[in-house]
Amino acid sequence: GDVFMLLGIAYLYSVTNTLNFREILFNEHTLHMLADTPSMIQGLSAGGLIGLLLFIGAVGKSAQWPLHVWLPDAMEGPTPVSAMIHAATMVSAGVYMVVRFFPLVTIGWHEGGALTPTMTVVAFIGAFTALFAATIAVAQNDVKRVLAYSTISQLGYMMAAIGIGAYVAAAFHLITHAFFKALLFLGSGSVIHGMEHGVHKTKKHIDPQDMMNMGGLRKKMPVTFWTFLIGGLALSGFPILTAGFWSKDEILADAFANGRMAVFVVLALAALLTAFYTMRQITLTFLGKPRTKAAENAHESVWTMTVPLIVLAVFAVGAGWAGIPEHFPVIGGLIPNWLHDFVAGSLLEHPHPVDFNIIPLLVSVGVALGGLT
Repeated sequence: GDVFMLLGIAYLYSVTNTLNFREILFNEHTLHMLADTPSMIQGLSAGGLIGLLLFIGAVGKSAQWPLHVWLPDAMEGPTPVSAMIHAATMVSAGVYMVVRFFPLVTIGWHEGGALTPTMTVVAFIGAFTALFAATIAVAQNDVKRVLAYSTISQLGYMMAAIGIGAYVAAAFHLITHAFFKALLFLGSGSVIHGMEHGVHKTKKHIDPQDMMNMGGLRKKMPVTFWTFLIGGLALSGFPILTAGFWSKDEILADAFANGRMAVFVVLALAALLTAFYTMRQITLTFLGKPRTKAAENAHESVWTMTVPLIVLAVFAVGAGWAGIPEHFPVIGGLIPNWLHDFVAGSLLEHPHPVDFNIIPLLVSVGVALGGLT
């Protein structure tokens, strides 16, 4: 990924004689020159090829297919480190980078028109990754690996949004995802900590991260349970109340409104699977009866671990309210839509798509199937 990104940087410098963002992205003459200059690949402009090469760097950084295999292995580190990697720093950097050079990815594209070859590749990689990783998450029993593949899937959502031109929605989902994914990872760390106490007390060695060894932790770890549930609902896009609903629905709405039906259908299936594996994880971990002696002897984590969960749970609910479309019934306009104004004002003007609230149906079906399974 880094090799291709370096090629893109070198190519960009050879054509423009600069690597300054403002001199390239805010210079109409430079953008026209990049769009009109043919590349060594027939049918692809220099700007399009540069955008594609830089995007491949983001594929490696943000663990998109086919460079996704390293991310689950990174779960071997401490859980707080996992939370930082998945929520706020490492894997988010690739998506942020593609949002930052959005004009290069979409060079030669007119809003509402056919996607450029570069945008098509970005949209395909993102949508496929969102669905592909979600199917893998369904089959995981390690409480952290479920979340690892979930991260890959959600990053795919963001990439797909950029590919269809919905960069505001991509940036919005990047921000809301940081809160509820950090919450879920720290919540899983709290669960593992409680299970390790049970393992130590029973002196019977079992894997404290295997959800098949858990069950019944809702009563043993109530704060962890309720905050984890809030994070899970936000990840699934539970309607109205959670941050994940507003950002994820915006991506689906843009795909539907602009006729990107292939992307829309794939992302809708990924949303359904997200609700499914999230409820499966919550059910196996917290509900029912303890399936091992270690689970019976688990206990709630100390306040230094639970207080951050509570703080993040607040943002997992409220962070999305700043992106409510002004024309949304009843609650639209109550909270200023600062995110759209800030992101759109910093690059290009891009209106909100119409609202197409398919997520409540997907969440309902996914939660029902996950709980039953």
